[in-house]
Amino acid sequence: MTDPAALLSVPPLAEPFKGSVVEMLPVPAIALHAFCETPEMTAAMQTAVADRRMSRTHATVQSGGVDAALELYRKTATPDLVLFESHAEAAQLYLQLDALADVCGTSTKVVVIGHANDIELFRGLLARGLSEYLVAPVEPMAIIAAISRLYHAAGATKLGRSFAFVGARGGAGSSTIAQNVAASMARMYGSDVILADLDLPFGSAGLGFNLDRGQGMAEALQDAKRLDDGLFERLLNRCGDHLNVLTAPASLETCYDLGEGAFERVLDLARSNVPFVVLDIPHVWTSWVKKTLLAADEIVITAEPDLVGLRNTRNLVALLQQARPNDAPPKLVLNRVGIPKRSEIKPAQFVKALNMDSVACIAFEPSTFSTAANSGRMIADVAARSPAARHFEHIAEKVSGRATGRDRRVGRFSFKRLWGGLR
Repeated sequence: MTDPAALLSVPPLAEPFKGSVVEMLPVPAIALHAFCETPEMTAAMQTAVADRRMSRTHATVQSGGVDAALELYRKTATPDLVLFESHAEAAQLYLQLDALADVCGTSTKVVVIGHANDIELFRGLLARGLSEYLVAPVEPMAIIAAISRLYHAAGATKLGRSFAFVGARGGAGSSTIAQNVAASMARMYGSDVILADLDLPFGSAGLGFNLDRGQGMAEALQDAKRLDDGLFERLLNRCGDHLNVLTAPASLETCYDLGEGAFERVLDLARSNVPFVVLDIPHVWTSWVKKTLLAADEIVITAEPDLVGLRNTRNLVALLQQARPNDAPPKLVLNRVGIPKRSEIKPAQFVKALNMDSVACIAFEPSTFSTAANSGRMIADVAARSPAARHFEHIAEKVSGRATGRDRRVGRFSFKRLWGGLR
């Protein structure tokens, strides 16, 4: 078979992901003004404010340092956070802060990026009410981490991690993999997991777990403004001690024309109460799908080893490289490999064209998968020793980052349960 990259008329992706796993609390919806003196600092700030962790921040980045800030705030109110770069020595920097204090509102926080690594200077700045002092040069992720610390108390509850599962094409099996991985996480770690089915008209989680068709996700979206822990828990379907499913209505009676932030409140509430949130993302491309995908902590792409799967996976990976430079690369799962009499791209060729590895290569097992699907059970329930069941456990380990140590705690699902193992 011809090389798949040549069939696409494009070269393989030139470089693998350079990002890494970076965990921190996202920055809340604040207004941020940054005033930079050097091109390097301007570039670092622009990269920082473009990161997904600052997606809710209304930020502006401009040159001019503290002088530009003083000129602006003599005419207008200060934002939640002012960040400025300064090459000034200690005495001059103190004067700059004093001048800024005269025009700043009492609730405004101030961060200085200076060029002097001096502990006495740091102490003097803190004594004048400075929120944070960073020493240049400073990386974009260090800037985000510093801002995040300002708005989250040291003892704040850690948010759960979100894992988005998306298919490179419709019917690639992404929903089946999401459901089985969610069930594997709950069983392996004894930690609470929420599986959120975001495919409102065609979602399959209800069938996958043999649940009565519910309006869980639809009601959560409809009542998002008054959604709290109590209401949210009532919308969940319990599947054992640790797995809970937020089902889609799977009905065509309503057209689901959703805004970009439609799922934001629901998913925030889920992450604030359980360690793991698995997102089953439908194969459509809308503003809310893109936003939800880019905001996830980990992304799993499911593809079949054919040309359409390769092209679409390549497009997704290229988008993620550009939009998530500070995150780990997506995980690739090749599904339904080895269908008899079907011409396929060999897995080795497939991953070579993408310049990335796959975390699982799941063989075509029609009997096992159809038995599970038609009985509303997971693969581990019908064929616990099958290769597919082991693959799902491996994927769960890879996306969760918990390779060993199974927590065997048992008990009823509760939002009040402590999950200190992730802290």
